[in-house]
Amino acid sequence: MARATAGLLTADEIRRIGFPWSARMVERSRRSSGATVEACRAALAGGVAVNLAGGTHHAFRDHGEGYSVFNDTVVAARQVQADGTVRRVVVIDLDVHQGNGTAALCRLDDTVYTLSVHGAKNYPLRKEQSDLDVELPDRTGDAEYLAAVEAAVARAVREARADLAVYLAGADPFEGDRLGRLAVTKAGLAERDRVVFDACRAAGLPLAVTMAGGYAREVTDTVDIHWQTVRRAIEYGR
Repeated sequence: MARATAGLLTADEIRRIGFPWSARMVERSRRSSGATVEACRAALAGGVAVNLAGGTHHAFRDHGEGYSVFNDTVVAARQVQADGTVRRVVVIDLDVHQGNGTAALCRLDDTVYTLSVHGAKNYPLRKEQSDLDVELPDRTGDAEYLAAVEAAVARAVREARADLAVYLAGADPFEGDRLGRLAVTKAGLAERDRVVFDACRAAGLPLAVTMAGGYAREVTDTVDIHWQTVRRAIEYGR
C-alpha cells in the first residue's frame, strides 16, 4: 500500500493493474476498501449493507492486477475480526472471474472461507485455490448456473460456520457482458441474488454486499443488474 500511495509502482506493476497511476486512483481504491469495511460493520449492526463499489478480488498481498489495487474484501474481513465483532467470515464470490487474490490471501487462514463460482476459461489464466471453486464452461445458461450457485452457496455457508458473509455480486455473468463468456439472463442473476440472500437469512448471517465486475455492451444493463441486487438487499433488510 505504501508504494502504491507514494507512486513508486513500476511500469509493469501499473500495467498489471490496468489503470494509469494517479493519486486519485489510489485514493479511490482506499475509499472503496473503507466502504467495504463500513458495509461489514453496518451489516453486523443491521443485518445487511451494500457498498456500491468494491469487489476488487484480484489484488494480492504484494501487487494489484485486473483493475484491483487493494483487496477490499480481505481488508474488511481482517478489520472486523480486529474489531472483535466476528471470528469467521465467508466470502461468496459470484463475479464471473475467479477471486484469485482473495484465495491466495486467505489460503492459510481457516477463519475466512472463500467460495468462487466463475468461468473456467476466463481471466485469470492461472487460478488460485479457494476453499471451494466451481468452474463453469463458456455459455453456461440460467438453469445450469443457478443449480451450481445454489449447491455451492449452501455448502459454503454450511462449512464456513461464519459470523458474517461478504457477497461479491458481479454483474458480469450476464449474457450481454463483453468479458463474461457466460449466458445468464438478468432474470437469472436476480434469482442468483435471491439464492444468496435466502441462504444467509436461513443461517442468520449478516450480509455485506459489494458490486464487483460488470462490463455489459450497454452500460444500462450493468446498472439494471446492480440495481436488482440493491433492491434485493433493501427487501432483505426489512
